[in-house]
Amino acid sequence: MRSGRRSQIVEAAIDTIAVEGLAGTSFAKIARTARLSSTGLISYHFKNKSELMAEVVRVVREELADFAAQRMAEADGPAEQLHAYVVANVEYAAKHPARLRAARAVGLGELADGLPELLETGQRYGEFRFFDTDVMALAIRSVRDGVLDRIADGTAPADLDGYAEEISMIFELATRGV
Repeated sequence: MRSGRRSQIVEAAIDTIAVEGLAGTSFAKIARTARLSSTGLISYHFKNKSELMAEVVRVVREELADFAAQRMAEADGPAEQLHAYVVANVEYAAKHPARLRAARAVGLGELADGLPELLETGQRYGEFRFFDTDVMALAIRSVRDGVLDRIADGTAPADLDGYAEEISMIFELATRGV
């Protein structure tokens, strides 16, 4: 559980990185964004910039994973869950571009998303054809990461709902059972 001050610092770091980029972010700028009296308040909660940046990534990664998991839980069966996964990732990024920009600047890394397990379940139930689930998960994540990059840098198309649906259709066709 994060303390109120610690959360405030993480939020300020996210906002600062989103505007200044990683290289332009310092404890002094984060303190200004958080309206803290000194950088010592940041140092009290985080040993160094690396620890703070790791927390930024952890927070955004957890939010994104929770957002997608909630949408997937509302879906019925593996095919609908895959659709929900793709759409939720684009939806989260569209709603929270600053958070995404900050986490991607730091290095969002691999999202633990249960995608190979979902694909294996879909195969077991006959909703998906046979394919190498690691390869398909890599393909889905690669496209997702490309979309997240485009949203973060402002080059995504205006119709993100249509974009998400098109991407979802690509993977529906790629995974569809016979």
